[in-house]
This record gives sequence, structure tokens and C-alpha cells, in this order.
Amino acid sequence: MPKLGRVRFRWTKDLPVGKRANNDNRITGARLIKDALGWHIAFRVQTLHARPEPHQGAEVGIDAGVNLPLALSDGNHFDHGRPSRLANGTADRDKWLKSEEKVKLLRLEQRAAHRKSFRKPLERTSNRLRKTYDQIKQLRATATRRAVDWQHKATAEIAGQYGTVVVEQLNITNMVTSARGTIENPGKNVAQKAGLNRSISQEAWGRTVTMLTYKLVQRGGALHKVSARNTSLRCSACGIITPGSRKDQATFECENADCGWSGNADHNAARNVLQLYRMGHVLIPAAGRAVARRTRGVKPAAAR
Repeated sequence: MPKLGRVRFRWTKDLPVGKRANNDNRITGARLIKDALGWHIAFRVQTLHARPEPHQGAEVGIDAGVNLPLALSDGNHFDHGRPSRLANGTADRDKWLKSEEKVKLLRLEQRAAHRKSFRKPLERTSNRLRKTYDQIKQLRATATRRAVDWQHKATAEIAGQYGTVVVEQLNITNMVTSARGTIENPGKNVAQKAGLNRSISQEAWGRTVTMLTYKLVQRGGALHKVSARNTSLRCSACGIITPGSRKDQATFECENADCGWSGNADHNAARNVLQLYRMGHVLIPAAGRAVARRTRGVKPAAAR
């Protein structure tokens, strides 16, 4: 490494070095990264893969939610394997932590707040307070790693089982906009909206779609996006939007007198997503629109 020399690291994956390296399969760069859990080294590798055969799996629609993370149109679903809400009914923002880790996190946050109360304005942060902050960051980073690990496993299973995956085009930035409002026009249910925003951000739907995209390409599948408008209000059996059909977060009962279909609201939305794709309502990105900023000469993940 420049200015460092030789750096020792723990080998976690085979790399194209020595006799296994050539013009089509080689390391093109590396960089050191530091986070709350320590130092990491990331290698940039150029690899040539054969074009995969077309995936023969079935088509499936996916609805992303908060209580049920991924609901599939065929009735299957993927959850975190841990309760998303506490005993009092509120959302558990630390669901990826174990019980003892939650207790430790609460104790550290209380300690940090107590020590911060003695700090005067513009006073330098003490070493003890900085150490407490570092311990809090380590627990948060551990929770993030577990969430990403679950996303990798869930998306790998979906990409291996289904050949065509259809998801909703969600504008997450607008969905997590604060409801605080202004002094002249204050918002309503600000605390509830803030809790919902945290839950949406914690699910990281955009990262799930990104993982699905490149994993489907690697296996010969394809991912498509459709508009999310009225997918949770439309009945997947009769195709009619009837007011009052969405009873609550988990229940959908069609109020159409000629239908009367009932089922899980998330699975109903996933079925609508797949039906929109089959009817040809697929969103096509605008020509020339840059979806990600990357270094010149580096291909996007899907192309690699």
C-alpha cells in the first residue's frame, strides 16, 4: 500500500493472484476502509464470466413492507426471524441486537447523555465520552452487518428460485420525509411518522433491490419495476379498487359485492405487482439517465 508498505490481512476469499491471474482475471486495485468494527481492505477485481443460460424459474412479484419485509405473490414470504415490535406494540428499532446487547446499548446511551450534560459549550469532547460513543457505534455496526447478511441470504434464495422478479418503483426519499411541518402549519402525528420513517430506513429497500438486480443477472434472470400506485388498494382477484377494502395493515377484504376476496394485504399487493408486469405496465428508465456515479472505465455491477 502507498506510504504503508506491506499490510497483513485476514484472507476471507480467494483472489486472482499468482498463476491464477491474467489479463481477464486480475486485481486492479485495493483500498483500506475503517468503520466502527475496525479496519478492512477491499479489493477491486476484474473478472471475465461466461454469459449465464436464461433462468427457467417462475415469475414472482414482491411487495416490500415494514412488518412483513418481503411478501411474494405466490404466498411465500421472508421475515427477519425476530419480532419487529416490542411488548407494548411499538416498533423495535434495535431488533437486530440480542437482549444483552440491547441492555448494554441502553446503558451506554444513558452514560453518554450523563457525561454530555457536564460538557460546556464549545468544550472539547472528553476521551471517556468519545470511548462511549465508539462503543455505541460498534453495536450499531453489528446490527447493520446482521441486517445486510439477512438481505444477502434472502436475495440469493429469491434469485436462485425465480427467473423473473417484479418489484415496485418506490421513491423512498419522499416516503421518509418528515411530517414536522412549520410553525405556521405544524404537522400531524409527527411522532408516529418519525417512527415509521425509522422503520422504513432500517429495512433498506433500495439495497435489497440492488442485491436482487446483480444476483439475478449472474443467474440469467431479470428484475423489472412497476408503478406502486394503488397496489395496496386494488383487489388482485377482481382488479377493482373499492374504498374500505384495506381493513388494517395485514388484512384485505374486497368490498366489491361480486368478489368478496379476502387475504393478507401484503400478499395481495405482491399479486398486483405481478399482474401489472404481465399487463405490460413496466417502467423503462429514461434514456441517458445516470443511475449511479462511478469511476471512469469501471463497469456497473450488473455488467460485471
